[in-house]
Amino acid sequence: MQRWRGLEDIPQDWGRSVVTIGSYDGVHRGHQLIIGRAVERARALGVPSVVVTFDPHPSEVVRPGSHPPLLAPHHRRAELMADLGVDAILILPFTSEFSKLSAADFVVKVLVDKLHAKLVVEGPNFRFGHKAAGNVEVLAELGRGHDYEVEVIDLRVRGEAGGGEPFSSTLTRRLVTEGDIEGAAEILGRPHRVEGVVVRGAQRGRELGYPTANVETLPHTAIPADGVYAGWLTADNERMPAAISVGTNPQFDGTERTVEAYAIDRVGLDLYGLHVAVDFLAYVRGMAKFDSIEDLLEAIGNDVKRSTELIEAYEAERGQ
Repeated sequence: MQRWRGLEDIPQDWGRSVVTIGSYDGVHRGHQLIIGRAVERARALGVPSVVVTFDPHPSEVVRPGSHPPLLAPHHRRAELMADLGVDAILILPFTSEFSKLSAADFVVKVLVDKLHAKLVVEGPNFRFGHKAAGNVEVLAELGRGHDYEVEVIDLRVRGEAGGGEPFSSTLTRRLVTEGDIEGAAEILGRPHRVEGVVVRGAQRGRELGYPTANVETLPHTAIPADGVYAGWLTADNERMPAAISVGTNPQFDGTERTVEAYAIDRVGLDLYGLHVAVDFLAYVRGMAKFDSIEDLLEAIGNDVKRSTELIEAYEAERGQ
């Protein structure tokens, strides 16, 4: 899959294409319907498919300080889109100047002059252009004068997550921050992931016999509610079952909120400085302060046991 950052990265000889535009944070199941349809139509038409997205999130430019927690960084979104068969991803730097482009100017500058869109696939609530003045009706009207068609896909997928609300990135973020990562996974179609670099912490886990990877998460990451979770730690392309702690470490009167993952039964791992991924499978318990180190160790032992059971059950169900 080709990756372009800015309009100038698009090859000069780029021909017609099928395009879809959006933030697509998380690439959840609703997003997958739209992107999957764009890929399907592109293959049928014999042209490449392109996803257009933005960095930073438009809300940060339009309303500074309102950047939402991110479900996936751009490189992760690109991986997920590549898995869906997308041929190219265009990340447009979203600046104050760019935000002032009218809907008509956006269409000409991006869809017509650079991507030579033959078809644009969007959800029904798609908005674009200055002050979000453009919608799918405007997009289609402009298309009639610029030789492209518009197809609107209903992405209002529903399930048990969020009490039956339509799947969305906003709902997913809320579930993650509430610690309902099972609900978030239903929307995402996979466990929620947090990424970052392993840094040195207080080394207390190592002293207790449960060395953890202290993950310095990427900016604006959507981090689950404080508590203990079962999941996986992935480092150097190796995925390891893990018990994960999120919180301020109240046992030792900590104040800084951290994400720490213990790779179950792994000895001698040296992960410092590595970029790792932590996938959250299931909530185990809330964060607590115990009466003694002995009680803490007993609780950690139970956490590891429960995490192992949950991971093994999940993998057995999927034949992994």
